[in-house]
Amino acid sequence: MISPDALFQGLNVPTNNHKKTPSHSLADTHMLHLPSDLDGGLGTVARMGVIVLQTDQTIEHELASLLQLPGVATYHCRIANAMEVTASALAQMEADLPMAASLLPSQFDFDVVAYACTSGSTVIGEQRVQQAVQQAHPNVPVTNPLSACKAALAALGIKRVAFLTPYSPDVTSAMQANLTEAGFDIVVTGSFDLTDDFEVGRVSPQSIADAVRVLADKQPCDGVFVSCTSLRVANLIPALEADLGIPVTSSNHALAWHMLRLAGVHDAMPHKGRLFSAV
Repeated sequence: MISPDALFQGLNVPTNNHKKTPSHSLADTHMLHLPSDLDGGLGTVARMGVIVLQTDQTIEHELASLLQLPGVATYHCRIANAMEVTASALAQMEADLPMAASLLPSQFDFDVVAYACTSGSTVIGEQRVQQAVQQAHPNVPVTNPLSACKAALAALGIKRVAFLTPYSPDVTSAMQANLTEAGFDIVVTGSFDLTDDFEVGRVSPQSIADAVRVLADKQPCDGVFVSCTSLRVANLIPALEADLGIPVTSSNHALAWHMLRLAGVHDAMPHKGRLFSAV
């Protein structure tokens, strides 16, 4: 057997049997202690926390664009979830929400915290989501894509909704029933019928745009809502609105707008869609 020393023969590499002692320690290094001033740091206008699903491939990218405003800072943490989107898997996240929310440091003094799962908010319940997050962030406003959707549809004056999801029929039906109970008329619903969140994040923007057009043409509606934070929708919205002549929003699009408004930021940004001009 070749010994370790033989392997390193001729190389200037210490082995376990030939340890080199440093010629000097850090204590011997002359270090200047310099003055520093502290300012407000990032987020002097608003600090936002977002709890992102472990499997989400899209929301951080879209929020970075939608929330790009001077003085607005966004911080993310991730929460464990199953790759398969089922009602039982979504419900399990409720137990994990307080711990996930605590990974967003309370010392940051957040203006709003969002739980970024539309279907999870439907299954767990918006009030229970708020209670779970506020265990770590008492008195901080909490939102989620379902609550943001309702606020956005109301702000846009949309009553008759064309509704697009990637979900299985049971999850889609639960969301449809929730929106109907809230007073919205779901005039047409379409789904990609996917249960694998990895696949949801890879639905092409062209497929989404085509599906939105199909639903908008199917029944007269006041606007379109595209559900799921993994779907890549935000960049499509201005062109779809110009094409269809009605408002379009999505989970990430509505969530970003709602977070800004809850944090007291009311800048109008019409280039990001009609919603971003709504108070």
